[in-house]
Amino acid sequence: MTPPSRGPGTGPRPRSHPASHPGPVHGTWEPRPAARWEDGFLSGNGHHGALVFGDPDDDRVVVTHHTLVRPNGAEHAGPPELAAELPALQDRLLAGDLTAAEGFTDGRPLQWVRPFHPAFQTRLRRPCADRPRYRRGVDFATGETTAGCAGWTSRVFVSRADDVIVQYVTGTGLTLDLSLDHRLPGAPAGLGVGHGTLRTPEGAALSLRARYPDSDRAYTGVTVLAVTGGRVSLAAPGVRIEDADSVLLLTRVRRHTGELDVAEETRALRALLAKWSYEDLLDRHTALHRTAYERVTLDLAADAGERALPGSELLERPGSTALLERLFAAGRYHLLCASGLFPPRLTGLWTGDWDTAWAGAFTTDANINLQTASAAAAALPEVLSALASLIYRQLPDWRENARAIFGARGVVAPPHTDGESGLTYHFSREYPLHLWTAGADWLLKPLVDHDETRGEHDPRTAAALAEAARFYEDFLTRTDDEGQLVVVPSYSPENRPANASWGALNAAMDLSAARHALLTAAAYHPEHAERWRALADRIPPHRINADGALAEWAWPGLDDTYDHRHLSHLYAVWPLDEINPYDTPRLAAAAHRALELRGAENDSAHGHLHHALVAARLRDGHRVAHALARVLEGDFFHASLMSAHYPHRDVYNADAAHTLPAVLIEMLVQSTPDRLVLLPALTPALPAGELRGVRTRFGADLDLTWGPDGARAVLRPHRTHRIDVRTSSGTEPLDLVAGEDHVLTLGTW
Repeated sequence: MTPPSRGPGTGPRPRSHPASHPGPVHGTWEPRPAARWEDGFLSGNGHHGALVFGDPDDDRVVVTHHTLVRPNGAEHAGPPELAAELPALQDRLLAGDLTAAEGFTDGRPLQWVRPFHPAFQTRLRRPCADRPRYRRGVDFATGETTAGCAGWTSRVFVSRADDVIVQYVTGTGLTLDLSLDHRLPGAPAGLGVGHGTLRTPEGAALSLRARYPDSDRAYTGVTVLAVTGGRVSLAAPGVRIEDADSVLLLTRVRRHTGELDVAEETRALRALLAKWSYEDLLDRHTALHRTAYERVTLDLAADAGERALPGSELLERPGSTALLERLFAAGRYHLLCASGLFPPRLTGLWTGDWDTAWAGAFTTDANINLQTASAAAAALPEVLSALASLIYRQLPDWRENARAIFGARGVVAPPHTDGESGLTYHFSREYPLHLWTAGADWLLKPLVDHDETRGEHDPRTAAALAEAARFYEDFLTRTDDEGQLVVVPSYSPENRPANASWGALNAAMDLSAARHALLTAAAYHPEHAERWRALADRIPPHRINADGALAEWAWPGLDDTYDHRHLSHLYAVWPLDEINPYDTPRLAAAAHRALELRGAENDSAHGHLHHALVAARLRDGHRVAHALARVLEGDFFHASLMSAHYPHRDVYNADAAHTLPAVLIEMLVQSTPDRLVLLPALTPALPAGELRGVRTRFGADLDLTWGPDGARAVLRPHRTHRIDVRTSSGTEPLDLVAGEDHVLTLGTW
């Protein structure tokens, strides 16, 4: 590595390699309609979602909203009142009764959180005689989907500026039948649905109100339309449009109790129609969306011919760098679209079926952090703001979990949430998720990373960290024979020791989370630092088992179960920096051995990509590439470039789509507040490329270019700081000066 050169804050931009090739495609397209809703193109603003089928004869847009969860009894559920029984459970576990936690329950059956569901679909029926010229696509930079055949085009986006789904249909002599249709797969038979239609001077207004069975809760959708040319007539439950030149539709949905004022919502949407054209609405939205989307780009110098392929054909070339480019772009796009009111659910912000797997919940013991893993580095603070919004709204419920289950102050996060309730009530004998105490630290870690990228502490994060530390002060009261603290009971999601029950002692994730929470809270709160650091020092170290692997449970006598999709025990490697090849090489070697021994169990996408993230931190590019190949070759992606949970596109799920960008970034750039690692896990499959706009945890933006002749990194620091720069050739210190570019040149490797 040559010494860095410095320049003014603007600095030279690194050239792509080679300089002449066109940039990657920021969108995808298909020459055929979507035969399955899973193949529909997606748009969203973090509140509303649109799943666009784009069928020539029956143009459908499935409308979703983050708040749409169906009552199922969970709205009345709370955490089990078990605190009084905790000391006896701890006594039994410490005495060697390794099945004791199976009775630590109030006897309730498994209660799922309220399931996420679609609202309805807008349907525009018309004959399209010239199907061979049909094409549909989505532009990631604008969030706009398009579809059409000869003489007809439909454009759809979800506005970040006006929180409305916008659809614009143009053509010659358009004749359309428009309706709001709730009849989607899995819709309950007892759903009480009412329709309304109204003529307006500019066109018409439609409404659909749906009341959940045996509930006072409901949701209402309103669509207003403006028609240019032609005629509009009411044809209940919809409208008929004849001989029109264009139709502009605005749609919103609201979940509520009691009655919603449809007339007021209609007036609000009509006011938007009166004020803005389609292009105006798109421009207002794009100013917000494009700014976020274009902050980070990845160019892998892919073949121009492959870049031009429709997504479904590109997916048939799993070794293509053009596929990685497009999945990186699509992953950031979908992650941005799904984040606003909440971060992404298991299905992002979309579903076309009421029977969503695992309730379409926010699963907090793995999935939500994997999906948001790229947010800090990939410059998507919108995603972290959405995660923060979920956490901070639920802190009162987290406090109730700590009180009811553990008799402690502070906070304990739930393993599942529907977005409204943060109470822990989803657990069973095989999944004793109420024993999981690491959740608060795990969920707050991305917010800590965000604070590090921007160089200041969010007071809300500081307050939540203090509550996590207070929980450990009250909970960590038991010690072993050597006087070290014991995490008891302890749970490693979602695994169990080979020779014991699920609820055990000193799970590796729990040890790391407790230590990290206390030390991080101490850094945010110097007034309590001495007390919390002293407590952290009493937490036992990790154990290396007889196989030379980092043990999933540090308690002697607990044997590992290797074939499991979760890698909770390697929390210290990723996302934490507690174990790494530089400061803790012996533990890093043991963690690597644990990764080698880990099986894939049921081939869940999140397991493969979690494996890749850990391997990247351990500088094992071969293992990263193998994990990526399992996903790329396993038919995990739909034509929409949204992913599935299992191979062969089984179970619509956003884990792979949203996590893949994080894997690619971690292969190329890693950072801590004091360290930059360049090209830690690069493989021959990525011989050249450019990654631009990455944000580091030491407060600098970074552009990286690499190719056969070496690599070049340009750092644009926002604060003055000394870091270590690590490459394959060694380590060098670097003094960063705020406002001055620092250019690093690396030789071949």
